[in-house]
Amino acid sequence: MFDENFRGKVIWLSGATGFKGSWLAEWLLKLGATVHGYSFEPNTDPALFGQLGLADRMANEIGDIRDLEGVRRSILSAQPDYVFHLAAQPLVRLSYREPLETYATNVMGTIHVMEVLRLLQKPCAAVFVTTDKCYENREWLYGYREDDPMGGFDPYSSSKGMAELAISAFRRSFFKDHPVRIASARAGNVIGGGDWAPDRILPDAIRSLRRSEPIPVRNPNAIRPWQHVLEPLSGYLQLAAAIADPTLHPPSELCSAFNFGPHLESNRNVRELIEDVLRHWPGSWIDRSDPEAPHEAGRLNLAIDKAFHLLAWRPKWDFSSAVSRTVNWYRDVDSGKCSPVAATHRDLLAYSQEIIS
Repeated sequence: MFDENFRGKVIWLSGATGFKGSWLAEWLLKLGATVHGYSFEPNTDPALFGQLGLADRMANEIGDIRDLEGVRRSILSAQPDYVFHLAAQPLVRLSYREPLETYATNVMGTIHVMEVLRLLQKPCAAVFVTTDKCYENREWLYGYREDDPMGGFDPYSSSKGMAELAISAFRRSFFKDHPVRIASARAGNVIGGGDWAPDRILPDAIRSLRRSEPIPVRNPNAIRPWQHVLEPLSGYLQLAAAIADPTLHPPSELCSAFNFGPHLESNRNVRELIEDVLRHWPGSWIDRSDPEAPHEAGRLNLAIDKAFHLLAWRPKWDFSSAVSRTVNWYRDVDSGKCSPVAATHRDLLAYSQEIIS
């Protein structure tokens, strides 16, 4: 459904070497786009970026989003039709150890991209990816809506709330009558094959299972909106395509913030996630709850009505499908049944068929 939007178009993608960035780069390449990445070197071994051989199929500039001049050179050289800003410090617990880097990356990095886009004198649709944790979390039973207050207890969450406030201010101050149109996207906890990041429950589980060790679970009762990585990525693509064509809706509606979360039944606690993982890759888990550990949200849900009504976007895979797709990616790659490229393309094809069915 995206062929007409992205085929032959130039994409500037920050964070291309990360987990979500690699999946998005692969999808855009399959859609016929020219992708220019701007990222750090991959910081895990293995890394999905390397497993997919993306360095040989796209231009990826090694750079720091905190470097305004580097961002300026990269974007103005690429002259993109679309921008997807994914580069971030994405870990809650790391943000407690490195708060300055977290704020510099997540807040000033976002501002750097917007500041450079002010110089771009051509039509461009830009999607800035933040997180569901940008909201002031009150442990509500119901989902947060896009106009709920920003906040955040920990440095990571608050940095993303601050980024959203900056995006809103720049959009209203500088992009109202500008050829560049900007929107922001807030997604839940994503899972999917090829995530090798430390201190994330699914990659931690896979590493333990590969070693035949019990999975350490530090917060089994925490509830999160689990979704396969392709779900929010499809939302980012639909949002970008929509703001590139403002005849669909008034720009004031589309150039705004959107939640891309799962159906309500996918709001599960970590215990349920791990038990579902073990149905596909037998093993065990152990409760490593630590009352002295840094604060993390206990409950977090997203309302997705706005994306449904304005973008006709809705999740396609339920909780069980997201988990099985994810675990099967790792198992099949680990056993040699298929390559990372084949496993990734298999999921992309299945999800694309869901979109158009």
